[in-house]
Formats: sequence, C-alpha cells, structure tokens
Amino acid sequence: MPAFFIYLIRLVRGIRDGLKEPEFRGLFWSVLLILLSGTWFYHAVEGWSWLDSFYFSVITLTTVGYGDFSPKTAVGKIFTIIYIVIGLGILSSFILLLADFQRREPTGLWPRMTNKGKRPSAAPAPDGLPANGEEDSHAAVSS
Repeated sequence: MPAFFIYLIRLVRGIRDGLKEPEFRGLFWSVLLILLSGTWFYHAVEGWSWLDSFYFSVITLTTVGYGDFSPKTAVGKIFTIIYIVIGLGILSSFILLLADFQRREPTGLWPRMTNKGKRPSAAPAPDGLPANGEEDSHAAVSS
C-alpha cells in the first residue's frame, strides 16, 4: 500500500511540474476537455449517471473496456467511434509526455539510493587521497 501512495505522490508532482511547460499544459487541458465532453455526452444522450458516464469515458479511452456499459443508441455508438479515435491519441500523447518528463528529471527514492541524486563534493579530500567512492586512476599503475 505505501508503494501506491508513493506512486500517487510522484504522479501529482509530475503533473504539477509538467504544467510549467506549454506542450504539457496543452495536452493536460485537452485530456480534461475530452473526458468532460465524453462524460457530458453519455449523461445527456445515453441517460447514464454522471459517475457512470465519467467511468465509461475513462475506461473507453484507456482501452480497458470491461463491457459493463455500452452505448445503446445509434448516435452514442457513432460518437464512441469518433471519441475513441480522437481521445486515444490525445490521452496516449499525454501519458507518454508525462512519462518522458518524469524520466528527464529523476527525483525520488531511486536516485537517492543509487547516489545519482547527490551533488559531488566540492572540497578536495585531505592528503590528496581520493574521496570516498572515487577511484584513483594512478593506483593501478605500478612503478
């Protein structure tokens, strides 16, 4: 369970930091718009509750498709076809950009565990010896 909360915190931080970039911000608002438009459409046309409409919109665009809901009207079926083609491209672009943004800025537990998140020490080691963890390139050379 703690891993889920760590993932959720990283996701929220990634979105928060990503909103500073125009391309990310545009895709973020496009994803929200496409989800809200699908939710509104299914609520208005199919007569589903707001929660069921939002649920179906998310399940459809993430290609999970449990099959517990499906459009019954012809207009709903045609909208769903167009909704999937347009929405899937927008959502997948957003997810890929979010993953790329998080990969470019390694923050979190893993960089700290692998010492990639630490700054190199500016102070030289005493007596000219290599600092802790550094290699001495001349140590292997024997006289």
